[in-house]
Amino acid sequence: MQFRFTNKGWLLAGLLPLMMNAGCSDQDKPTQSVVRPVKVFRIEQSAVAGARSFAGEVRARIETPLSFRVAGKLLERKVDVGDSVRKGQLLAILDGNDYRLAVQALKAQLASSQADSNFLRDDLARYRDLLAQQVISPPEFERHETAYTTARERTAALEAQLAEANNQLSYTELHADRDGVVTALAVEAGQVLVAGQAVVTLAQLDEKEIHFDVPEHRLAEIQRQQDVDVSLWADDQRLLKARIREIASVADPASRTYRVKASLLEGLDTAQLGMTATVHIAANTASGVAIPLSAVYTPQNQPDHHLVWLIDEQATTVKSVPVKLGETQAGERIAVEGLAAGQLLVSAGVQRLAEGQAVRLPEENALAKHGAKEGQL
Repeated sequence: MQFRFTNKGWLLAGLLPLMMNAGCSDQDKPTQSVVRPVKVFRIEQSAVAGARSFAGEVRARIETPLSFRVAGKLLERKVDVGDSVRKGQLLAILDGNDYRLAVQALKAQLASSQADSNFLRDDLARYRDLLAQQVISPPEFERHETAYTTARERTAALEAQLAEANNQLSYTELHADRDGVVTALAVEAGQVLVAGQAVVTLAQLDEKEIHFDVPEHRLAEIQRQQDVDVSLWADDQRLLKARIREIASVADPASRTYRVKASLLEGLDTAQLGMTATVHIAANTASGVAIPLSAVYTPQNQPDHHLVWLIDEQATTVKSVPVKLGETQAGERIAVEGLAAGQLLVSAGVQRLAEGQAVRLPEENALAKHGAKEGQL
């Protein structure tokens, strides 16, 4: 059989191979990935601090509110806030007229009772002689003996009441029970007070401590008798030694933090009451590296995995690396595990990258990379 080609057939026969080659070349040509510019971050080992810092206040370990043991009108207050006082020093005085009158009344009753008791005692001696002579009967003698006993015990009761009244009178003066400094005053002259109402707050200066609050997720990092460092805002270049004395067992209902008290071991003269202090506590966990929070991303299909894009500086491509997140740091950074100092990470635009994608480094990183290649040559 013979085939005959017309002019149109020859034309189609010539174009067919060209079309096939063109189609194959379009399918076989690899898709070129987009080179994205990125912002990078070089990891430094010193990025993570090895201690936790908490703001606190210098307080006296023993701070006692002093009050009158009796009620009355306050006549005079002898001290002001900030005054240093000595043991036994007079702090405040109440109006004691009513207590003086009570003492005078009891003194008169006691004198009368003593006179009556003395008379009955002498009278009993006479009746004892009459009983021995059998002039009176034993019941008559016992009646006089009972009268004397009653008078004697009444005198003893009045003596006790008088002593109590004298104590009440002495309680109208408030004295310092120890050396210290006045840190608060709750009353003024002319005010009528009840027994036990706070008047003066007295703080001892021989023991000082730092009070600070710790959130519940940090509580496990602190232990009793743990040594810590303290710096004062007035002199933040000097570190003072302190020791954890007390950790609250119950969180504050408002702030949900735990109050911790650290006793100062040095610098008692420097640390004045009420000063702002910073407590530095060494972290129990090993120090690592810190990276910007923007460098960490989480895949949608793996919400529990945290990844970062690690840059291959030779090929200028990215590779995802899993990391374990630690504590947040200052400057919007976070501590991580799984990375090493000196590595280069993508710090912005992490959600737009793909595995193995080529990236364009900032000019300073590109120049550094180019200089490294020339050094190798």
